[in-house]
Amino acid sequence: MNGFIALYIFMTAAFAGYEIITRVPVILHTPLMSGSNFVHGIVLVGTMIALAEARGPLEVSIGFVGVAMAASNVVGGFAVTERMLEMFKSKKNE
Repeated sequence: MNGFIALYIFMTAAFAGYEIITRVPVILHTPLMSGSNFVHGIVLVGTMIALAEARGPLEVSIGFVGVAMAASNVVGGFAVTERMLEMFKSKKNE
């Protein structure tokens, strides 16, 4: 794949993602975050595969940053889900 085509796909996806997320009502952000946590896992696997195929030091650096960001996104998604589920627990058990 040509580098310009890959850059075009990335920029189009980033713009489309930004436009979609900004139009979601604030009340729906938490349920959508927890519901789409599986996508973050897929992104993490994809970045690990990309890192495994990296050849030069620049590619390895970019891959490492990608894996770190994807992993933090997965952990954050689980943390948000846990907080959301805590809201639905009854307080009489305490």
